[in-house]
Amino acid sequence: MPHLLNFYRKLFNDIILKTLFGRRIDLFSGEVKVIEYKDFPEGLKIICGLPDVGLVGSIAAAHIISKLNLKEVAYIETDLLPPIIMLENGLPRTPIRIFMGDGIAVLNSEIAIPSDAIYPVIRGIINWVWKKKIDKIFTLSGLPVPNRHELEKIRIFGAASNDAMIKVLKENEVEIIERGFLVGPQALILKYCVERNIPAITLLAETFYNYPDPEASSVVIRALNRIANMNVDVSELVEKGEEVRLTMRDMMRRTQAELAKMRKSHEYDVPGFYIR
Repeated sequence: MPHLLNFYRKLFNDIILKTLFGRRIDLFSGEVKVIEYKDFPEGLKIICGLPDVGLVGSIAAAHIISKLNLKEVAYIETDLLPPIIMLENGLPRTPIRIFMGDGIAVLNSEIAIPSDAIYPVIRGIINWVWKKKIDKIFTLSGLPVPNRHELEKIRIFGAASNDAMIKVLKENEVEIIERGFLVGPQALILKYCVERNIPAITLLAETFYNYPDPEASSVVIRALNRIANMNVDVSELVEKGEEVRLTMRDMMRRTQAELAKMRKSHEYDVPGFYIR
């Protein structure tokens, strides 16, 4: 009987341990792995643009990747996500990928991360960032406001993982969120960066809750240009705003469903009284 158990244990291990692009991956572990095509140099800056309110981060990340001609260098592998692939020129691509250029990398997702997977997925990504000795993380997102359609000028707000990064925000005229709630991917990125002592900045532009907002994306990119010493032109993003909104409608709808599960509406609330 013990021999039979050992046989099935070995058989099971042989089945679940697959070779993917030359690397052994446990496809059924529930783990989150970053599969790299190329080596990542130390000291990189990483920009995270994940689906959230107004798709501000997703639109901004895609625009940065296009304008800087960044190349795909890694992807996220986990069985916690839905069984979805994208097809580009007939070839499969995973939905969460990392693109890299000179001194900078961009994490972009083509799908909303399911609410029941967001903790392990973000935790796995930040653990990888920590191991790679990344210099800084910039998270691009939005802050929902009920009167967005009335705004002539979109304001930019910020939060950070430590006092040094708060100082950077203030030096670049980004308004600090003194009190409030953050909900969703950027909230967990900031949380895990604090735990890992990774310098991180979150930039949030006023936006619609459930409507793609390329104008808000242009605002966070302008702020990022100042802070990270970049030069990403946003004129095309603004000019083609309506086209972008139409393209991103379906993604916004799927993202909205996941945001509701995360209780994203809490960002409208003000925390109760507390004592310092």
